[in-house]
Amino acid sequence: MKAPLNTWIGWWSAALLAAALTCSLSTNLASNAMMLLLDGSNVIPAESSIFFFEPYVINQGSSNYWLYGRDRRNYYHFIYRQDAAYVYIPIQNSCPGFDHTNARTWCQARTGGGR
Repeated sequence: MKAPLNTWIGWWSAALLAAALTCSLSTNLASNAMMLLLDGSNVIPAESSIFFFEPYVINQGSSNYWLYGRDRRNYYHFIYRQDAAYVYIPIQNSCPGFDHTNARTWCQARTGGGR
């Protein structure tokens, strides 16, 4: 006996919902989406992705934009200038005295995200 079309639609809908929920909970997708929706000054670096970008220092002022973030490959510092929104440096770098929470210790940082 064949299952009715409604049963198949229900199963596919449940599977799609489960996949979306798994993706949201196992990545930074949900938190990054909320960050982008709530504060227009936030950006996800072009070199990163909404799934893997992770802000680790947040501005404590009236706007909650990220100051420092990271993904699998790079550290990022939000500078919000006209010519560049952020600078970034590879996680694997050879900067002497490197501190991932102090962009002044980042040698050879690259700019990204012109506004």
